[in-house]
Amino acid sequence: MATKRLGIIVGGGPAPGINAVIGAATIQAINCGFEVTGFYDGFRWLVSDQYDPPAHSTRLEIPRVARIHFDGGSLLRTSRTNLLNADVLKQTGRAEPDPRRVSLALGRLRELGINCLLTIGGDDTSLSARFLGEAGGENLRVVHVPKTIDNDLPLPQNQPTFGFSTARYIGAGLLKNLMVDSQTTGRWYLVSAMGRTAGWLAMSIGFAAGATVTLIPEEFGGQCSIQSIADVLEGAILKRAVYGRCDGVAVLAEGLAYTLGDKAELERLLKKEVSVDAAGHVRLSEVPLMELLRDELVKRFAARGENLPLVTHNIGYELRSADPTPHDMAYCRALGYHSIRLFTDDARYSHGVMVALVNGNLESIALRDIVDPATNRTRVRLVDIQSDEYIVNRAYQIRLERSDLENPAMLAKLAALAHLAPAEFKSRYVRAASRLHEMPPEGQ
Repeated sequence: MATKRLGIIVGGGPAPGINAVIGAATIQAINCGFEVTGFYDGFRWLVSDQYDPPAHSTRLEIPRVARIHFDGGSLLRTSRTNLLNADVLKQTGRAEPDPRRVSLALGRLRELGINCLLTIGGDDTSLSARFLGEAGGENLRVVHVPKTIDNDLPLPQNQPTFGFSTARYIGAGLLKNLMVDSQTTGRWYLVSAMGRTAGWLAMSIGFAAGATVTLIPEEFGGQCSIQSIADVLEGAILKRAVYGRCDGVAVLAEGLAYTLGDKAELERLLKKEVSVDAAGHVRLSEVPLMELLRDELVKRFAARGENLPLVTHNIGYELRSADPTPHDMAYCRALGYHSIRLFTDDARYSHGVMVALVNGNLESIALRDIVDPATNRTRVRLVDIQSDEYIVNRAYQIRLERSDLENPAMLAKLAALAHLAPAEFKSRYVRAASRLHEMPPEGQ
C-alpha cells in the first residue's frame, strides 16, 4: 500500500465514547504514516447527489483530536443513512446492498484516495461496512468498531459494546432518583429503557439500581400481547401490596413493542399507519407501549374501584451523548488504537473485519462470520435467560412466581387484593408467574 489514507465514518445513534475512538484511531494512524479524513454525518453525504468534499469531510490532525476522548457526542456527527436496498428489504425482508449507493460511496472514497475505511456503529452500520468491504475488494480495507448502548452485537466472550457501561451508569442514577420519588409519593413508575431487540440495557439498569421488576423481550419468547405484559406488571403490583408497599418502579425494554407483532399487526393494534426507519425497523417512537400498558393497568384497577397512581417515563436520549465514564474512555481509546493495527498487520487482517478486545488482547472478527443467513443482517446478541447473569437479576425482583401460586396463604392474599377466588386468580395469572420454558399455552 503506497500512500495510506484513512477515512472515518460514524453511523447509527450516538453512544458515549465515539470521540475517544476517533481521537485514538486518528493519533495512531498518523503515527503510522496515514493521512486521516473524517466524513460528517455518516454515509449521508457520500451517497448524496449534493456531496461536496470541503463541506462534508474534514482533515483530522493530532492537535484537533488529542483531548476529545473526554467528550460525549461525535466530532463527526452521525446519521442513520445506510447502504441497504430499501425495495428488496421491503419485498423480501432480506438486507441486500443498494448497488447505486455502494457505487457512489466507493467512487467518492476512490476520488479522495481513501484505501482504508474505519466505520464506527451498530448492527446496521456494520452491515453497510460489510457491503463496502465486499464491493471494494483489495482496493479498500474496512475495519468496524462496534458501538451501541444496546450491547447487542455478537462480541466474543460476551464482551460489551462501547457506550453500554456509561449508559448503564447514568441510567442507574436516574432510576435511583425515580425510586426515591416513587417511595416518597406512593406511586408506581413504568420506565422505558432503550433496546430495540435485546434487553441488555433495561436488565442492567434495573439490576444495578434495584428496580422492583424488569421486563425484557427475551422473557416472552419474542411474541406477546399488551395483556400478557400487563399481567406480569399487575402481578408485581399486587405482590408488592401484599408486602405493604404501594410504590414501585418497573423497567421495560422498549423492544417489547416489537414482540406485539410486525408492522401490519402493530397497525391493526394502534389503528393507524406506522413508519419504518432507513434500515426497515418500525419506529419505536410511533408505538406508545408505555401508554398502552398504563391505560390497561389503570383500567384493571378502576374495575375494582381502586385508583392506581401510575407515571410513565422514558430513559433514552439523555444517555447517548453523555460524557463517557473512565471505563468507556479507556476501552474506546484501546479500540481506536487496535483498529489501526488491523490495517497495518496483514497477519490479523481478513477483508472486512470487526475489532474486539478479549482478556485485554486484540481479536479480529470477519464481518461475514457474524451474519444471520435468514436475513443477511448482522446477528443480534440476546440476553440468555438461562444464564446465571439473568437468574441473579430475576432473583432480586418482586414479581409473581409459581411458588406464590402454590402457597395457599400467599395465594389467598393475592386473590383477595384482586377481588378473585384463589382458584380463579391462579388460573388467570399462571402464565404471568411462569418462566418462559414453564409457560402453558395461551388460554390455559
